[in-house]
Amino acid sequence: MSATYTDLREKLQSLYRDSPKEVRKRKQPTSDTEEEEAASEPEEEEEARKVRSGIRQVRLFSPDECARIEAKIDEVVSRAEKGLYREHTVDRAPLRNKYFFGEGYTYGAQLQRRGPGQERLYPKGEVDEIPAWVNELVIRRLVEHRVIPEGFVNSAVINDYQPGGCIVSHVDPIHIFERPIVSVSFFSDSALCFGCKFQFKPIRVSEPVFFLPVQRGSVTVLSGYAADEITHCIRPQDIKERRAVVILRKTRTEAPRLEMKSLSSSYQPERLQGSNRQHILKPKRSHRKADPDAAHRPRILEMDKEENRRSVLLPKQRRRSHFSSENYWRRSHDYVDTYTETGEDDGSPVRKVKMRRH
Repeated sequence: MSATYTDLREKLQSLYRDSPKEVRKRKQPTSDTEEEEAASEPEEEEEARKVRSGIRQVRLFSPDECARIEAKIDEVVSRAEKGLYREHTVDRAPLRNKYFFGEGYTYGAQLQRRGPGQERLYPKGEVDEIPAWVNELVIRRLVEHRVIPEGFVNSAVINDYQPGGCIVSHVDPIHIFERPIVSVSFFSDSALCFGCKFQFKPIRVSEPVFFLPVQRGSVTVLSGYAADEITHCIRPQDIKERRAVVILRKTRTEAPRLEMKSLSSSYQPERLQGSNRQHILKPKRSHRKADPDAAHRPRILEMDKEENRRSVLLPKQRRRSHFSSENYWRRSHDYVDTYTETGEDDGSPVRKVKMRRH
């Protein structure tokens, strides 16, 4: 029976406690390994230099300005909890919520076909407009300091992380977004890592090619090699407190876009009125408040979904042959599936496992 973790950092720590032999092997490498590492050092240094050349960081927002913006982010969370946003504006996952404004796009298990280059923008109007406070408090400051040109941003995403949350290694879709990619950090300090590899059984994250500290109130701009030629991620061990990031981008005019008929939702904004509007717009996902104590409540983590599902003996006709990496749970909203079976030998019941999909 696999252990249950409410914080991915706990799982990483237990990995090293439970694998002393592997640790000893790393401490006592063979001569061939040492030679290979020595030979790879110049290459790693060169790649790190390329990554650094595509990064610009600016500290623009004071603690008071951060607090004002953070209060606005809390308002976004509150409005989402009340179901006041359109369905595709809000995207929930364990320890991480996304809020799309201006433009939204499909990714992960939302894709009809998997793989890079398959992402698609939603039809116009499927996500809410960029809030006025984002333009007034964030974008205007970036324009004033010549970080981005006037009129550049038409897509704003707020990622709200709880302690131990993460986002796996990825490259922002090149066919969807122009460069640069601009992000502004709030609530706490964190880090952005480049070139990491994630493994999920159990959770492992390799050492980064480049480690970039990110402070509260700082602006990070990615372009060139850092944006296009290497993946970036946020590791669970780097989210020690609640952290939010506002990502500002511009979509390409030729970016592929879904047709309205291909959406599973039949939402038509001009036809909604009164209470019916709120009912249809309510996100069909769990409604957990974004608070610093959220990581301490029991929940099933994304990284554990495959391991937990296979820990139960399921009937053959109900087994799934494959699992996606990030957004598998989104295929069914607010769905709880409970499997219970009786042991073949002693008649004792096998434990129940509840999988929540968000």
